[in-house]
Amino acid sequence: MCGIVGYIGREQAAPVLLNGLKRLEYRGYDSSGVAVHSDGSLRVVKAKGRLDVLDGLLEQGTKLPGTVGIGHTRWATHGAPSDINSHPQTSDGGLFAVVHNGIIENYLHLKNHLTRRGVDFVSDTDTEVVAQMLEYYYKGDVLEAIRQVTERVQGSYALGIICADCPEKVFAVRKDSPLIVGLGEGESFIASDVTAILSYTRRICRLQDREIAVLEQDRVSFYDPELYPIEKPAEQVEWDVASAEKGGYEHFMMKEICEQPEALRKTISPRLQDGKVVLDDVCLSREQITRLSRVYIVACGTSYHVGAVAKYAFEKLLRLPIEVDVASEFRYRDPVLDERTLVIIISQSGETADTLAALREAKRQGARTLAIVNVVGSTIANEANDVLYTWAGPEIAVASTKAYSTQLAVVYLIALYMAQELQALPPEELDGYLQELQRLPELAEKCLEDKETIQYFASQYFNAKDMYFIGRNVDYAASLEASLKLKEISYIHSEAYTAGELKHGPISLMEEGTLVIAICTCRRLFEKMMANIKEVKARGAVVLGITTQELADTLAQEADWQFCVPRTADFMLPSMSILPLQLFAYYAASMKGCDIDKPRNLAKSVTVE
Repeated sequence: MCGIVGYIGREQAAPVLLNGLKRLEYRGYDSSGVAVHSDGSLRVVKAKGRLDVLDGLLEQGTKLPGTVGIGHTRWATHGAPSDINSHPQTSDGGLFAVVHNGIIENYLHLKNHLTRRGVDFVSDTDTEVVAQMLEYYYKGDVLEAIRQVTERVQGSYALGIICADCPEKVFAVRKDSPLIVGLGEGESFIASDVTAILSYTRRICRLQDREIAVLEQDRVSFYDPELYPIEKPAEQVEWDVASAEKGGYEHFMMKEICEQPEALRKTISPRLQDGKVVLDDVCLSREQITRLSRVYIVACGTSYHVGAVAKYAFEKLLRLPIEVDVASEFRYRDPVLDERTLVIIISQSGETADTLAALREAKRQGARTLAIVNVVGSTIANEANDVLYTWAGPEIAVASTKAYSTQLAVVYLIALYMAQELQALPPEELDGYLQELQRLPELAEKCLEDKETIQYFASQYFNAKDMYFIGRNVDYAASLEASLKLKEISYIHSEAYTAGELKHGPISLMEEGTLVIAICTCRRLFEKMMANIKEVKARGAVVLGITTQELADTLAQEADWQFCVPRTADFMLPSMSILPLQLFAYYAASMKGCDIDKPRNLAKSVTVE
C-alpha cells in the first residue's frame, strides 16, 4: 500500500518527510510527493518514479522551506502513475492539500456532484475528491469540514491534511486503513507505519476508525466522529531502529530470512511453560473447544498458505473439520457460520482489507474469532475476540519470510493447545510434539547454514522461463508458498501442483529442460512422490528434490539435484522445507538483477480490496 508521513515542529519539514518516505519505500509505490506550508501558502512538489526523483527536485529538501508538511508514496489505483496523479492532491482554490491511503468507493458520485457545482478536477484520482470536498464544505472550521467529508465518503481511507488557513496544524483521520500519531519533544508526526518516524520518536498513538487528530508543535488533540474531545493513551515502541535497518545485509529479504530462527524463538518459547502450551490471554476453554463444530482459517497470500499447512495439522491432531478460505472470497460466498464456529484470521499487518472484511462478516454471524497478527494494536487485533501476536519484529521486504515462519509456529501452538485441552492425544505423543516445536529454531539455524548449495543451484537455473513445484500433503502446502516467493521477486512464472494431479493436465507442460522442484519430506507418501518424479523425468524435466537425510539416498536415484532439511514432526516439516526455497527465490532474483525488497506492482500491506 501507499505510505504517509506528516510533520509539524521546529525542524524543516521537507527533509523529515523525505527521510520518512524512504523508510516506507518497502511498502511499494510508483510516485511520491510532499506539500509544505511555505511563505504563506501550500507548496506542492511531486513526481512519478522513485524517491530519488523527488529528492533531486527538492535538493534533499532544501528547496522547500517550512516546518509543517505532509508526504506520500503512491501505489496507483485510480489513474495511471503520473506527476498529476501523484499525491498530495490539492483543492481547486489551493486551500487544502491531502495525502490518502485506501480507496474512496463512491468517488465518482461525489466527483460528479462537485463538477455540477463548478469544481474543476485535474487528476484521475479518488483522492482529489477528498481535497475538493474539504474546500467545498469549509466555512472557516477545518474540523467541521473533515466531519462532513467523512460522513459522505464510502470506502477506506487514512488521510493527512494541511490547510492554508491553519499554518500551525496538521490534521489526520482514518477508517479501515492504518494511521498513527507520533509524539515528540516540540514536534509531532503522522505515519502509516511506525518505521517512518522511529528515528524521531518511540511514543505513538493509534487512531481508530473515524477518529480525528489535530497536530500542533507542542500538543496533539483527538476527537471522536462527532468532534467531541477524547483522550488517547500513548504506547512505547519497544523495537529499535536497527530492527528496521539492513544491518550489513545487501537486502532486507536476506536479513529477514536469516532472522527466522530468532523470530521462532520469540514466538514459541514464552508459550511453552512446564511442558504445556500457554496462549497468552486467549480465552478458549475446554468447554468452548468441545462445542466447536468447525474451524475456518481465513487469510490472503502468504498467510493463506499458512492456513493450507494448518489444515493438515488441525485435522490430524483434533479430528475437527477445517476449511481454509481466501479472504477476498470468504464473505462473498455466503459462508455458513454460527456460535459453534471458530474463525482464525491471519494477517501480518493486521490491516489487510479483505481479511478485515472477513473478520467482520464472521462476527456478524456470531462466530468466535481468533486473530494471528504481527502488529500490536492493529485493526484486526483490536476487533477479534482473541489475538495471538507472532512477535516477528518488523518485516520490511515486501516478500514475506519470517512472517510466514512465525505464523506457522502460532498455528502449531493453537492446534497443540486445543489437543492439550481436549486430551485428544496420548500424553507422550503430545510431549513429543511439544519437544519438536521447541527445537524448530535450532533446526532452522541448521537448515540455513548451507546457503552455498542453494546459491549454486540458483546460478544454474535463474534464467528459466517456467518452474513447477510439486508435493503431497503438507509438502504441497509448502510448495504453494515456495512458488509464490519465486514469482514475487524473480518474476519467473511458477506454479504449484499436488503431485497426484500431474496426470490430470499439468504433465502436458513438461518438456526437455523444464525445472521441477519436488518437495518430498513426508515419509508415508515418499514412494508416491518418487513415482511422480519418474513421470516428469520421463518427459525431460530436471528435478530438484527437497527431502530429509533419511530419504536422501533413495531420492538421489531419481532427482538431478537435492537438498536435505532436518527431520521434525510431519505437520511441522513446511517450517523446514520453505527455508531453502526462500533462499532459492532470493538468489534467483539477485542473479537476475531484480529489485528484491520492492518487487514491481506489489505492496507490503494490501489495505484496499
